[in-house]
Amino acid sequence: MPKQILIIDDEEDLSFIISEMLESYGYGVTCAHDSESAFELLAENTYHLILLDINLPDTTGFELCRELRRISTVPVIFASARTSETDRVTGFDIGGDDYLPKPYSMKELLSRVNALIRRTYGFNEEEKIVTFGNVSVNITARTVTRNGGPVSLSLREFDLLAYLCEHKNTAVPKEKLLADVWGAFSMVEPSTLTVHIRWLREKLEDEPAKPQFIKTVFKVGYMLEVAE
Repeated sequence: MPKQILIIDDEEDLSFIISEMLESYGYGVTCAHDSESAFELLAENTYHLILLDINLPDTTGFELCRELRRISTVPVIFASARTSETDRVTGFDIGGDDYLPKPYSMKELLSRVNALIRRTYGFNEEEKIVTFGNVSVNITARTVTRNGGPVSLSLREFDLLAYLCEHKNTAVPKEKLLADVWGAFSMVEPSTLTVHIRWLREKLEDEPAKPQFIKTVFKVGYMLEVAE
């Protein structure tokens, strides 16, 4: 399955050119032209890298990256005509992984994308895969399949599933799930966890109302039950 890239840039013509170039090298590419549409896409899909412009119509790339870093470690390349040292330092300080000044060549962009994908996911890294029933979770590549077909999860859904996979066959308290998946200082209600568990069951269980794998542990929390 190709690595998925999200381009967030209000220059639609440039985004289209970049998309065509990256797709010709085997990447899957989606474009958003403002932060609202970007967050809608991020809520519904998993991406392996984000190419992020700093100047957006409704916010700055810096603010968007700050919000993103509260929920995800997905690699981010800032691309901007703003080339001051202050902007570059800010980009790295808030969680950016690379900073590419505009204008840049498509060859340099491809090189940066390839390098960051390689550094993050590795070509030779042993893949961490957890399989239960007809579901396969590739934690390394951040992909999920069911009956051999791809399953679309939001960033948070995947992070929650990956956490349960990492702690398979162990009852994880709700408080720990909220702290480790949403962040220790997040103001998330426990009901949010319940909803995300329900969404995972609906996407992965044959009978969501009678889950075979994502189990509720009475008075504790949840557990992913996997046959060893």
